[in-house]
Amino acid sequence: MNLIKSTGTFGFYTIISRLLGYLRDILIAIFLGASSLADVFFVAFRIPNTFRRLFAEGTFNAAFVPSYTSELSKSKTKANKFADQIFNLLFLGLLILVLVIELFMPIFISLIAPGFVGDVKKIELAITLTRITFPFLMFVCLASFFSAILNSHNKFAAASAAPIILNLVLIGILSFSKIIDDKLVYYLSYGVSIAGLLQIIFLYKFVRNFYLVKFDLRFKITKKVNFFFKKLLPSIFSSGVTQINILVGTIIASFQASAVSYLYYADRIYQINLAIAGIAIGVVILPQLSKYVQLKKKNKILLVQNKALELSIFLSFPATLALIIGSEEIISALFGYGSFDETAIKNSALALYYFSFGLPAFAFIKVFSSFFFANHNTKLPFYISFVSVLLNVVISVYYFKDIGFIIIPIATSISSWFNSIILFFYLKKENLFHFEKYFIFKFLKISFASSMMCLFFDYLISNYGSLLTYSYNLKLFYLILFVILAFIFYLFVSIFIKAFKYQDLKLKY
Repeated sequence: MNLIKSTGTFGFYTIISRLLGYLRDILIAIFLGASSLADVFFVAFRIPNTFRRLFAEGTFNAAFVPSYTSELSKSKTKANKFADQIFNLLFLGLLILVLVIELFMPIFISLIAPGFVGDVKKIELAITLTRITFPFLMFVCLASFFSAILNSHNKFAAASAAPIILNLVLIGILSFSKIIDDKLVYYLSYGVSIAGLLQIIFLYKFVRNFYLVKFDLRFKITKKVNFFFKKLLPSIFSSGVTQINILVGTIIASFQASAVSYLYYADRIYQINLAIAGIAIGVVILPQLSKYVQLKKKNKILLVQNKALELSIFLSFPATLALIIGSEEIISALFGYGSFDETAIKNSALALYYFSFGLPAFAFIKVFSSFFFANHNTKLPFYISFVSVLLNVVISVYYFKDIGFIIIPIATSISSWFNSIILFFYLKKENLFHFEKYFIFKFLKISFASSMMCLFFDYLISNYGSLLTYSYNLKLFYLILFVILAFIFYLFVSIFIKAFKYQDLKLKY
């Protein structure tokens, strides 16, 4: 496996998906802005979408890949038998869960968005829309099962491309928004569930080369299956802690008008970098790392771990600095159109500013968690993540009355740094990771290159920031230009000081 090439493949399709997601969101911003209607749709969309991120972005992989890879090393028959047992249990469990939630949706919504309870129209609409979008949960979890099988065979393209379908469906619906008019949120909600079904069909075409589904509800829960589900629940919490923190933030933000929308738009931007610097790397290294752990190849394990962390830092550090420097200009250029006014820009930018401080931590959590998962350890990351979420809740609730919604990104960043530092501490304590000699020099070089890029980007914002203001029509063009120039500058400095080497592109792990 080539780490950079595989991450590049996963990252390429993920970026395409995120860019289409941005186009989707800019259309939503134009037609819904940060209105009450937008708040309701984002709650209905956030719930299944959070589960999509929880399952599709490495969490299901964390529990499934090490076990499936272990069975695959014995024989394909054993691997398929294990996969059949997991699929049938997953299918039955998800079907029951979706039916129960659909039945008790009013209670569910009052827990997820308690701030809506006082507004009858708002909560009734939220219940209706979430009932429409909730089947997406089942579809996306089954799609994640197929993705995990593909990833286990080091096939990352189809799995990373699948989320593109959701964005294409929603963009298609939004393009008819003038015709649909006030029924737009209903059509968008139906589009979410339809897209989930299409993802399953798309992925199964590729999975058939490795695995064929066999429906059989007369299954037995074997020791291996039981072991898998014991790992799955902790891995959902630990690997998806960032998404859980965001969901917690949505619940708290529902008490303040438009706050859900501000957080949603800010979240969309930093998630683009996180998708590559954390999620892509974590997903890509897990199959190979699990294989080396199984074979007890310590040198290979350390090589993959150090290169993964190095690549995560290389990608997250410059993005963090750029988002801190230009948060308002970036929000303005991306979403400052139509119903998305200057107040919405300032509030969303403030949320993005504080989220940005936690970006490296969000990425490190994904990478460090993969080190544990490869060793079949999901419990320790779970305990650490649980404490992290409690810390987030305590800070958010305690300061919400005084500070408002802005405490949510602050608390999320603080709790995420706590999570990543404690994960690293236990990795060292359990002797599951240590730095190779070259790492400290690479870290210093990457930090220097990031600082130089930061100065260059700050120069562009300071001198040409007027081109990114709300009233300027070509602001998106200039933002893209600034980002490309800053990236080229960063790459040039990195190559010059050898923070990045061309040989790394060909290195096998």
